[in-house]
Amino acid sequence: MSTDVAAPAEATTPRAPAVTVLLGLPLLRVALVALAAVITSLLLLAAGERSSFPPSLLFGAAIMLPVNVVSLVLVRRALHRAGLRARDLIDFSWRRLGVDVAWGLLWLSALSLPFALTIMGMMFALHGGAAFERFDTVFYDEAATPTLPRALIAALAIVSVLTFAPLNAPAEELVYRGYSQGGLVRRWPAAVAVLVPAIVFAVQHVFYAATPGAVPVYLVAYLVWGVGSGLIVLWQRRLMPIIVAHFLVNLMTSAPALVLTFLPEEAFVR
Repeated sequence: MSTDVAAPAEATTPRAPAVTVLLGLPLLRVALVALAAVITSLLLLAAGERSSFPPSLLFGAAIMLPVNVVSLVLVRRALHRAGLRARDLIDFSWRRLGVDVAWGLLWLSALSLPFALTIMGMMFALHGGAAFERFDTVFYDEAATPTLPRALIAALAIVSVLTFAPLNAPAEELVYRGYSQGGLVRRWPAAVAVLVPAIVFAVQHVFYAATPGAVPVYLVAYLVWGVGSGLIVLWQRRLMPIIVAHFLVNLMTSAPALVLTFLPEEAFVR
């Protein structure tokens, strides 16, 4: 008869990482976004382009490909060290996909209204009665319109549409809501755990602003969006519905770039 004593089963309870780690990953993503924006602007200047900083939305969506890939790799490793899996946080199921899409559409509508009202409120706070007149100059920089060859512009547009929404939505939700908020809520009051990642999320989106005048508007508007998304995840305890909503937003912002592929050659020459 064997005298070996069975080893106790290894604990599977997720370990809450240190606060510095829970905040470090979102801050690292912001740094990666900023670095990608700087490199892209320098490359455009080297190519003779009149580039604004941050780069225009077309380039912004395309350069997010390596940022999102790195973010997904890092968050997967961070979750693994904490005893968690990305698939469990997302909780995707083909049988539940229709319900999740419905939830996503609901959350898209619920988040879009306060987001739009915040943009309007910030514009009136900054520009008063001239708010509507300033929309064209605050959210669009005509001088930064790319003049690169049409084939290159078309390739960037296609890359943006095919990669931005499918990768950016899960990457951001896993980093900000799944990993950071999910860990902080086990250490801090829920309100603070939702607010802090939302602030970092808002700072990241400053690097998508078309002009310096759009920076404070983006900062506040995306803070509202981040808090709303955090509350949704806090309530539903899974990421798939908010990923659907996020995916739809990213798709709507990147898909219009495909229009550039149908413009005549003359549109790319100034």
